[in-house]
Amino acid sequence: MEKVKKGTWVRIHAVALGVADRAANIPEDTRSVPLEQWTKGRLLEDASMGDEVQVKTACGRIATGNLVEVNPQYELNYGKLVPELIEIGESLRGMLWREDK
Repeated sequence: MEKVKKGTWVRIHAVALGVADRAANIPEDTRSVPLEQWTKGRLLEDASMGDEVQVKTACGRIATGNLVEVNPQYELNYGKLVPELIEIGESLRGMLWREDK
């Protein structure tokens, strides 16, 4: 299995709350399934698909989950992901909000 390199834009999956941890005051059909989360970000270490990994999101948050997708596409029909646009956005944010101002 090929390793996914550190810094690659990926999507991870994690269970935020198991069924036993769900609130009692929510609808039964909601309470009967786990609360899941999918997060996109840059991989912090080399990994293989399915590995538990950490990513850094676009807003700088660190999230943990299982690696499920490399270069995930937005499914809103705006077209395929262009990795260079993510890099441009990160560069601009760095220039606009540098800490050495």
